Amino acid sequence: MTGVAVAVAPDPGSTGVEVTPAPTETPPEPTPTPTPTDAPTTPAPETPVAPTETTPAEPVPTVTVTQEPPSPEPVPTETVVVHVPWTREPAAATSTIPLGAVVTALLVLVVAATALVLALRRTRGARPTGVVAASALEPAASTTEIGILDDRHAVAMPGDVPADTARSTETVRFLMVLGEAMIDSSAPVVQVTRTLERVAAINGAADVEVIALPTALLVSVPGRTTTQTAASSAGWRQLRLHQVQDVLGVADDAEAGRVGAVEGAQRIETAVAAPPLYGGPARVLGYVGVSAGLAMILGGGLVDVLVAAVLGAAIACLQVATVRLPAAYQALVVLSCAFVVSAAVFLLSRTGIDVGMLAPLVAPLVTFLPGALLTTAAIDLATRQMIAGSARLAAGVMQLVLLALGIVGAAALVGVPASEVGSAAVQPLGWAGPWIGVLVYGTGVVFHNCARRPALPWILLVLVVAYAGQVVGGLFFGGVFSAFIGALLMTPVAMFAATRPTGPPALVGFLPGFWLLVPGALGLVGVTSILGDEAQALGTVVTAGTTMVAISLGVLAGIALGSAVGRRAGLAVTRF
Repeated sequence: MTGVAVAVAPDPGSTGVEVTPAPTETPPEPTPTPTPTDAPTTPAPETPVAPTETTPAEPVPTVTVTQEPPSPEPVPTETVVVHVPWTREPAAATSTIPLGAVVTALLVLVVAATALVLALRRTRGARPTGVVAASALEPAASTTEIGILDDRHAVAMPGDVPADTARSTETVRFLMVLGEAMIDSSAPVVQVTRTLERVAAINGAADVEVIALPTALLVSVPGRTTTQTAASSAGWRQLRLHQVQDVLGVADDAEAGRVGAVEGAQRIETAVAAPPLYGGPARVLGYVGVSAGLAMILGGGLVDVLVAAVLGAAIACLQVATVRLPAAYQALVVLSCAFVVSAAVFLLSRTGIDVGMLAPLVAPLVTFLPGALLTTAAIDLATRQMIAGSARLAAGVMQLVLLALGIVGAAALVGVPASEVGSAAVQPLGWAGPWIGVLVYGTGVVFHNCARRPALPWILLVLVVAYAGQVVGGLFFGGVFSAFIGALLMTPVAMFAATRPTGPPALVGFLPGFWLLVPGALGLVGVTSILGDEAQALGTVVTAGTTMVAISLGVLAGIALGSAVGRRAGLAVTRF
């Protein structure tokens, strides 16, 4: 703040005090404005003042007002839009898939395609010897096309019961038993509905109404005088692969008119009550192969494979011990197995052993991963079965949450953060490891899930083609779309295998392929990361969801492709 300078000097003409302001900064010259001229006035006479002693005046503070220069006029600016070219590289340019794996996948696909073409040429125009049926996605045939069973297939009833009522009762019972078994086989709802409609039509009940859900089945057959309606719960048991093959074989015979309602119901009940094909030690050894093979497929090293095999044996023994446990307590079994496996893996990681996290953790829990369940849910949603798809999707997500709770609990106890679940192996086995793992995994699936031994080569063929398609798809389209390519290529192979005398039904070949593509493993890592407060977990869950949708769409596209190729070759299309 600028003060005021006071100068005191004697004036000979006056004895007063004159205050002279100190020089300040020169303000900008104001714009001159005209002022009116006043009339001249006569100055008043000065009054003489007695001389007094001069005293210094008190400084008077003054306020200096500084005038800021005016702001410059805003200069108009022109917005320039710069068009940046598309810089994303193709998936093949950024792929990390080894060259050996790509070459092996291409060779596998070429050899498989050549073998299928030669086999189709040999059977062109000839009817297959195996039991085949139309695709489950096609409309049901009418009674005028397939005919009606004669009276020798019906059960003799008392004389006071009309014949049509007796036949309707047996038909409803057969449809209920068959539908429950197909739901327990993890068949999509659209397949169950279309199969029951065909079987009912060939048994003289073309106007049947079927409502199939993952946990319930409702069948209504109208008769001449009465309507037979039955409802039952379903989905509370899980059939083994040999049981699934027997159930679908009965469905094939019923659609072709080779079995009646009474005999078909008896065969279904026998198949469902059949004991496992292999004993406990063989099934445990098979699960060891499943765990070790899946660890190789996931890129695990030698230590990871050994750890996964040991933990897989422990989980298989625990499953055998709790096989008779009520279904209400199965959730505790899932939680306990996830906790035990995770605690063991995390403890090993703290000892300094070069062990990865993903392969030895996910591989022993493969039997609890809802990969097939989530994929079937996506198929149901894609075929407009919203209730069934939503129910199965909710069940699969609940299974993932149980597994994630066990993993996070073990991580909190041992002290390993859950975010390290997805860490890779320290010393992977190289590009040939996953291919060996596919063969080991397929062999283990056959013995653990009790598939028949003649089906082993066909199941291995489907798995190898599925993995080869996934490798090639990952090279050209990235990770998510690779599942679509794998499912697309394995579906016609499974459908063709079902037409061979030793080949399993298509669903038996599909289920190991669903487990191989492992959408549940991605979901498990994502849900575990969410519970561990990891931001990237949402991206992993989205990836798992899109992978399931890609697999389901690949299966549907593969069915259409296999149907077209089969018709051109003169073969009936096998059921899916």
